[in-house]
Amino acid sequence: MRIPSKFAILCAAISQLVTAHHGAGGGHAHAHDEELWKSKYGEQVDLPFTGPLSFSHLPYAKCLDDPSSLFDIAILGLPFDTTVTYRPGARFGPFGIRSGSRRQRPDIGHTFGWGMNPYKQNGVKIIDCGDVPISPFDNTLAIDQISVAYSTLLSRPLPPVTSAVHSSSSVTASLSQHKIPHPRIVSLGGDHTIVLPILRSLNKIYGPISVIHFDAHLDTWPPVKERYPAMSMTEQSQVNHGTFFWKASQEGLIKQDASIHAGIRCKLAGPDDLVHDSSVGFELITTDDIEDLGIPEIIKRIRRRVGSNPVYLSLDIDVIDPGLAPATGTPEAGGWTTREVKRILRGLGGLNFVGFDLVEVSPVYDTNAETTSLIAADIVHDFLSMMLQPRDEKVAAGTIHYSPGFGEGATTRDEL
Repeated sequence: MRIPSKFAILCAAISQLVTAHHGAGGGHAHAHDEELWKSKYGEQVDLPFTGPLSFSHLPYAKCLDDPSSLFDIAILGLPFDTTVTYRPGARFGPFGIRSGSRRQRPDIGHTFGWGMNPYKQNGVKIIDCGDVPISPFDNTLAIDQISVAYSTLLSRPLPPVTSAVHSSSSVTASLSQHKIPHPRIVSLGGDHTIVLPILRSLNKIYGPISVIHFDAHLDTWPPVKERYPAMSMTEQSQVNHGTFFWKASQEGLIKQDASIHAGIRCKLAGPDDLVHDSSVGFELITTDDIEDLGIPEIIKRIRRRVGSNPVYLSLDIDVIDPGLAPATGTPEAGGWTTREVKRILRGLGGLNFVGFDLVEVSPVYDTNAETTSLIAADIVHDFLSMMLQPRDEKVAAGTIHYSPGFGEGATTRDEL
């Protein structure tokens, strides 16, 4: 057997010492590298095209699971589309709208039109509460799930740090039947039938409310057996995205003669449709009225119609021309432009809003550039800004008031 030389033994010992030193040194280097990113580049921020998908990169919570999730305003997805009469796909609307909001973010939410950032208003807390898990198989169950979810979130107390100036507190407490403040919700549809269970939930707190309805269609039709023979077979089959306002009126959810449509241009069975629509409680502004009346007059008529009532605003994306926003279930040619709709919305700030929705976005019909989703997300940003405008004291007092810049003798600014 060969005995190692002293030199070989010495070399082996040196090698072990070097290895041990490198191992120890490497451990110190690894510990240092753990914080190298933060020390060199700072926080791991989400870029417009990275991060979890929440609306405008807002904090995300499954609010229905967590009673400690408090908010002034919640974004809530309602992925429901099983009462449509033509093209389905709006169950993917909440995803599409959130995707369209990726370039928006709380730290750069200031806009020219509103002159403010809705995410930085005196401690107001806005979060994304995720989507309600809604049955795609049973409409009766689905509508109840929407109502229960909405009522659950509507009953949450406001965060303790909320400022009284721009918060839900100053508006909702004075409007609610029990004078208790409530949070407000912006719903992402979903087909338009989601408004029926929402109005049922709101009615428990505010009683009958005024509705501002942006749409190409009336949505006040009674069930018509000749068009859809199966509609009269069951009570639930009478409710779809063209009849839900009729149903809401039957249940006393809509304040009579204090609601209004804007942007209507659908085909009708005849003049009787308009007579019936008026009986449901709506005044009518057509698409063509924008040329004949102009935007300032449209704003005046909307504000005058709803007055100081609690107001719910519902916007069907098909109010916008399908050349600009094609991703919807029942497109109608000749709609308003995005800019026109946004300008009208800016004239409605300061009303007594208790909730909003944007519905009927069906991303499968969108362009490769996601134009409909981008438009929808931008309008939701407008909704947030509308809610956080200083409350119009003339509206609060019940007197008729026109939007700033549109009163008699006022200097108007051409924003078209």
